[in-house]
Amino acid sequence: MQKLAVGMAIRLILVGKTAEAYVREGMSLYTSRIGRYCRFSVVEIPDLKQVSALSPAQIKEKEGVEILKNIHPGDEVILLDERGKSFSSIGWAQHLEQRLAHCQKDLVFVVGGSWGFSQAVYDRGSDMLSLSKMTCSHQLIRLFFLEQLYRAFTIMKGEPYHHE
Repeated sequence: MQKLAVGMAIRLILVGKTAEAYVREGMSLYTSRIGRYCRFSVVEIPDLKQVSALSPAQIKEKEGVEILKNIHPGDEVILLDERGKSFSSIGWAQHLEQRLAHCQKDLVFVVGGSWGFSQAVYDRGSDMLSLSKMTCSHQLIRLFFLEQLYRAFTIMKGEPYHHE
């Protein structure tokens, strides 16, 4: 596995707080494990207030503004979206390793809110990743993504976590 470029980091941006304790506990576990391989952080964008009068499109727009505030000009942005590329765990590890070896920017993954992303966020993204063809709760996908990110690093390092 290539070392990450000096100063490079991976960030996960999430819309809304993680509601379930078991999801928070799992996220904490995998976040600490991922930290052994790279500089990694999670950014939770606060839930919007008083959204009952807003349409889904208005919610996506407001969430999009908040997402974009947390993305720097030099970041490479990958949206977690069911229409994105999907991989096996081995394929994902290979794809990530190649991306890390050739990217000089911070890698930012984004999980949107329950209505998805605004067009402005789609426009800012450089790629989309799908973890499943099935629709998954935006709460659960957080834990699923972190586990798969950790799994990818262990595959890259040849560590005995993943079994074929």
